[in-house]
Amino acid sequence: MDQAPFLTMSNICKSFPGVQALKNVDFDLRKGEVHCILGENGAGKSTLIKILSGALREDSGVIRVDGKAVTLDSPARAHELGFSTIYQEFNLCPNLSVAANMFLGEEKQFKNKGLIDKAKMRSKAKEYLTKLGVEISPSVRLSSLTVAQQQVVEISKALSRGAKVIIMDEPTASLSGEEVERLFETICLLRENGVSIVYISHRLDEIFEIGDRITILRDGTKVKTLESTKEIPREEIVALMVGRKLEDWIPKIKTEKGKEILKITDLNSEGKFYDINFTLYEGEILGFSGLVGSGRTEVMRAIFGADPYDKGTIWFDGKEMEKNNPSKAIKAGMYLLPENRKDQGLILLLPISQNVTLPRLSLVSNIFKISKGKEREAVEHYSKELNIKTPTIRRLVKFLSGGNQQKCVLAKGLFSRSKLLIFDEPTRGIDVGTKAEIYDLINSLVVEGIGIIVVSSELPEILGLCDRIIVMKDGTIAGELERGHATQEAAMALALGEGGIN
Repeated sequence: MDQAPFLTMSNICKSFPGVQALKNVDFDLRKGEVHCILGENGAGKSTLIKILSGALREDSGVIRVDGKAVTLDSPARAHELGFSTIYQEFNLCPNLSVAANMFLGEEKQFKNKGLIDKAKMRSKAKEYLTKLGVEISPSVRLSSLTVAQQQVVEISKALSRGAKVIIMDEPTASLSGEEVERLFETICLLRENGVSIVYISHRLDEIFEIGDRITILRDGTKVKTLESTKEIPREEIVALMVGRKLEDWIPKIKTEKGKEILKITDLNSEGKFYDINFTLYEGEILGFSGLVGSGRTEVMRAIFGADPYDKGTIWFDGKEMEKNNPSKAIKAGMYLLPENRKDQGLILLLPISQNVTLPRLSLVSNIFKISKGKEREAVEHYSKELNIKTPTIRRLVKFLSGGNQQKCVLAKGLFSRSKLLIFDEPTRGIDVGTKAEIYDLINSLVVEGIGIIVVSSELPEILGLCDRIIVMKDGTIAGELERGHATQEAAMALALGEGGIN
């Protein structure tokens, strides 16, 4: 393997409203190596690969390929320079053949007298598939293939476009053990042929097996690049990923645990989560942690009735809940604040007033119409209580900041007279000052006896707020940590399947 970097990224910075995603990050890639990128959710991994793929532009910094400064201002330019990205959701057309998928947009090379020579296209597709050592017919429809086979088609497609660098984002997330081994064989073959791989995964076993080097990101900065994956203690990797102190500005109020408010027994949803059992009590904050794809959000949506589940029982406030019925859940006193507030929690083109009262219009209306007076009184009360910064409650929600939009979602839950609030990523995309306000609100609610579940990708947030923490991995509960024994290292170890790390 050539030790000189083929690609270098120097002092890369990228900001979004309220978030510094990357801060002076350096990264380099050698020809024919597998360079793994590790980090918690929100560490900056996705932003970095989106810049490499041309989907995002860096705010500042320099990218060089073979020593020459380049501008990756579009996916087309990235492809031109030899960069190809394979995301978890494949960029393929299920109703087209394998060959048609591989050369989609490149058909002109097979044209003969204005017509596409499909036989020549299939022959060329077969050539690339054979190079990867797989037996897939170029004629079959893509939808007939397994996920692993579709992934091979994506890799072949990248090679057909002259890829020098293939970026793989969680490539084994949907693969079985045997399929993972076949993917690794393919990666080794690519490496032997001088193709460089940027490999992102949360699974440490994979990193040690397939990686040549590891770069660890944390909070948008590069912590360290490890020049070898050999003989590195896993504890060291975990510590580098999470090694920050718990922020002092996350408060915790002591409360007395009350009666059981929620009990989940044997909840299962095929392909999403399995054997979920836990209990929540009044006056406590229960945290759910885990990496992307661990099943946290899917469990919460099933409990609220937004998504179906196959079997299991949900007991809320002493009564068995009806399946798949969010309206009944809201009336019973349960409310979910979804992770995607803009798409699932709010109607952006409606004013604050109508958004807040939407879950339970019966509280501000009679048989014939909505009482504007009751609506105004209720919404102004919650707007003041939650400090929603707006000149008027008639302001359209789309014009509010992210933090104030999140407060509107919370106002909906409070207006619904909830006994249980489920917060899914309550502070995502919110500035530090508003985060502190949200934390104070959560603490004040739990003092009033409201049951609280917090799902978060930010370990300091979970550790600072919660009385107990349930850690999920691959759709199951990997373990539970009591507040007094919970550390970032212990939580991350469970999330990574390394339960022995304390």
